[in-house]
Amino acid sequence: MITYDFEYYKPSSVEEAVSLFQSLDQQGKEPVYFSGGTEVITLGRVNRIKTGAVIDIKGIPECLVLKKEVNKLTLGAAQALTKIRETQYFPFLSKAIVEIADHTARNKITLGGNICANIIYRETILPLLLTDSQIIVTGPSGIRQLSINELFDQILKLQRGELLVQVITEDKAVQLPFLCIKKRRNWDVGYPLITTAALKKNEQIRFAFSGLCAYPFRNEKMEESLNNQQLSREERIEEAMQHIPAPVIDDVQGSADYRRFVLKNTLLDVLDTMEGVENV
Repeated sequence: MITYDFEYYKPSSVEEAVSLFQSLDQQGKEPVYFSGGTEVITLGRVNRIKTGAVIDIKGIPECLVLKKEVNKLTLGAAQALTKIRETQYFPFLSKAIVEIADHTARNKITLGGNICANIIYRETILPLLLTDSQIIVTGPSGIRQLSINELFDQILKLQRGELLVQVITEDKAVQLPFLCIKKRRNWDVGYPLITTAALKKNEQIRFAFSGLCAYPFRNEKMEESLNNQQLSREERIEEAMQHIPAPVIDDVQGSADYRRFVLKNTLLDVLDTMEGVENV
């Protein structure tokens, strides 16, 4: 159980949510936005998150949007992963979602909660980075819409009091060929070693990774190496490995050397598959 008391608020608009955050912050209550609540509850039990107030965004209509239009797909930050996957509006994202935790947990985990989580994996960010999805955030300075690639660097770089409201992806990006491969060591359930996501656009393959380093990432230098047709596939992979942007994780799930071994073999599989696929 959580060992401290906190206040609970459920605003009905983004304006009310932002105003509440500012007021509670000024009172020193260290408020947090709350959608699925799985991380707040889990980390609160071990005192890794401590707050005097939570602001539940599930009562905000804009955060619950799940809408496919002619040219774009809009997903609210408070939508549960299970519901997003069931629509199959975004197959790439659905593939990333299906192996996150278990079905019961996915009923509660939300898109915004996963993107903004403290956990290192955050697999939902991978398809969004590769499709150049747009995000809408709102805060004390107003509403902003920009590419997720502009705002994401290890974490989503939100300003104090800003709230992730929606993710918008162009329909033509949703239709592009993709792969999403999650590798675990010895079991079908549990934390992964590495998740590798790939998307083919204009004859170039984009790559993003989770579980390799302490945060999910997309790296242009790795992509340049992996798309260098002047080299053999093995040489391209070896060169790309030199551009991994942070130390490779070494933990109980797998050593750094083992993760590198898994990555090399996964990249070979991705290149074998994606280089034979034509763009849609």
